[in-house]
Amino acid sequence: MNPEEEVAARPRRIGVLVAVAAVALALDVVSKVIVVALLQDHDPIRLAGGLLTLRVIRNSGAAFSIGNGMTYVFTVIATGVVVAILRYARRLRSLPWAVTLGLLLGGALGNLADRMLRSPGPLRGHVVDWIELPHWPTFNLADSAIVCGGALAVLLASRGLQVDGTVYRDGDDKDDAAKGAAPAKTDAPHADEPGSDAPSGRAPGGEAAPAPEAAPAPEGGPAADAGRTAEGGTPEGDGPAAGGSSSGPAGKGSSSVPDAKH
Repeated sequence: MNPEEEVAARPRRIGVLVAVAAVALALDVVSKVIVVALLQDHDPIRLAGGLLTLRVIRNSGAAFSIGNGMTYVFTVIATGVVVAILRYARRLRSLPWAVTLGLLLGGALGNLADRMLRSPGPLRGHVVDWIELPHWPTFNLADSAIVCGGALAVLLASRGLQVDGTVYRDGDDKDDAAKGAAPAKTDAPHADEPGSDAPSGRAPGGEAAPAPEAAPAPEGGPAADAGRTAEGGTPEGDGPAAGGSSSGPAGKGSSSVPDAKH
C-alpha cells in the first residue's frame, strides 16, 4: 500500500475535532455564566497575591480587549474562521491537527456566541472577559483556546505535518527532481555488454585487437604469369613467345613446330 492509500485509509478525525471544540465551548460558556452571576456589580477578586484577578469586563472588540468599537468586523471574521475550519475538516486525518482545529473552533464559537446573544444585540454583542494577569489584557477561556490552537498550528506547520496526515519536508522537492533527472537508457545494446551481438573491437584479454595485415600475393600466381606474358615471355619461363626464332641446331628461321607433311 503506497503512502497515498495509507492516508486515504486513515479514519477521519472529525469526531476528535468536534469533541475538543465542544469541551472548549462548554467551558467558556459555563465560566462566563458563573462569572457574570457572581461578579457583575461586585468588586474584583484577587487571588495568589494579585497574580490573578477575576473581574467582569465587556469587550466590544477582539481577543484581549483589542479593537474596541469594531464589533461588526470581528463578528464577520469569527464567522469566516468557523466556516474555514469546517471546510478543512473534510480532509482531516491528523490527530494533532484535529485537536488544534478543535481548540480554534471552540474558541471562535465561544466569542461568536457572545456577539450574537449578548447585549446590546445580535452581531453587536459584547464579549465577556474575566481573567486578568499582571501587565496583560483581560481575556476569557475562549481567547485561551484560540491562542493555544494558534500556537499548535504554527508548531505543526513548522514540522511539515499536513491536515491530511502527510508530512512535507523541504528536501522532498530536491529528491523528486534528482529522481526525475536520471539519464534515459537506450535500447541499442552496447558492444561491451555480455550477450551483445555487436562487435566489440577488443581482444579476449580486454585489449584492442590489432588491425589485420594484407596477405602477400604468391610468387607464381596468375598475376605473375600475366606480367611475364605481357613482356613477351611464356607462361612457363622467361623465353621468347611461341612463333619466334630458335637458337637450336635447326639454325635461324627454323620453326620448332614439326612439318605437317612429315
